[in-house]
Amino acid sequence: MPVAKATGWHEGELEALEEAHPEGLGVQAIVAAFTARGDRLTEATFRKYVQHGLLPRSRRVRRQGKQRGSVGLYPVTTVRQLARIRALMAQGYTIDEIQREFLFVRGDIVALERQLRRVWAARDAAREERAASGASADPARGVQVAEARDLGADLLRRLRAIEERLTLHARMARAAL
Repeated sequence: MPVAKATGWHEGELEALEEAHPEGLGVQAIVAAFTARGDRLTEATFRKYVQHGLLPRSRRVRRQGKQRGSVGLYPVTTVRQLARIRALMAQGYTIDEIQREFLFVRGDIVALERQLRRVWAARDAAREERAASGASADPARGVQVAEARDLGADLLRRLRAIEERLTLHARMARAAL
């Protein structure tokens, strides 16, 4: 199910948010992003979803500058997962049903895709740097890189298909009730 239809989030908005905050977001920023869209969300509700395992736990990041201590940052894909949870709840699913019937790997798949893009960009930059320095290209290495890119794209496609089938299966099982 497209996130945009059920939550008002558009894919481009989610991607822009993810690109703008690769280090992650604090709970206040996530709550603010939802409330700015008119979707009521409290920190307590957000933390309840984390406690139920619907959302990932934060990682502690040391604050820079004069402030001491640390801040909890959630992966930016948490916004996407939270939008999906809210969409499922709007369709009448309970937290227990969501825990039991839906895999929330979509955020992980998006993160994997983004990481692969970074790997390929770094690889391309290194190749260009070698070419600029006059080093000769290794044709065998180019073939291996092309094969690896194809394998990565195939992996992402297969993971998306598995996640979609599991989600469809869960919806069909619920509809049969």
